[in-house]
Amino acid sequence: MKGSFVAAVAATAVLCAAGAANAGFTVHTSLASFNAATSAQGTDTYTGFSITGVTASPIVRSAGAYGYTASAANGFFGAGTVGDPWLSTNTATDSIVFSNFTGGASAFGGNFFDSNIAGAFAAGDIMITAVDSSGSVSQTIVGATTSSFLGFVSDGSLVSLTVAAVQPVSGFIWPTVDNFVLAQAIPAPGAAAMLGLGGMLAARRRR
Repeated sequence: MKGSFVAAVAATAVLCAAGAANAGFTVHTSLASFNAATSAQGTDTYTGFSITGVTASPIVRSAGAYGYTASAANGFFGAGTVGDPWLSTNTATDSIVFSNFTGGASAFGGNFFDSNIAGAFAAGDIMITAVDSSGSVSQTIVGATTSSFLGFVSDGSLVSLTVAAVQPVSGFIWPTVDNFVLAQAIPAPGAAAMLGLGGMLAARRRR
């Protein structure tokens, strides 16, 4: 069972972006737009994840052809139901950190929301911070639901994705993730054109 805690994070009232650098990310607020900007998507739905007790951290998971590591300071709790398990923390004030991506992924995303002490959905705000080789970008989903989606497409190398619940004035909520997706970015038309031009120039030089 998830514990109770004394620390709290100030609530935020708007969807906002932050970070010292904007990184090389394009942020998508729907799965449809994320899928249009990426290819070879792989999704971890957490099927079979235990919802009967604490799962030690870190865990090594796969999403299609990709691999990743998820960690939480005090372990994980399987929220949701047996038929639809969600990844959540055992401690409300812990963050879920995704890292060590393999398989050539350059984009990640998922459904981000909050759950209560029993592992059921709870209304609240959730903050997601994406880091790549050139910087970081943060987004807060205000009033997140189980269908709230955020996706981050990078033009560099993925480093980490951190998910944290914005704690309310009273009580606690737990950061929760479902349908975690990894993918490869599709080059923008301009970049593709430049690649094509580079190929033509290279061909000329070879002649």
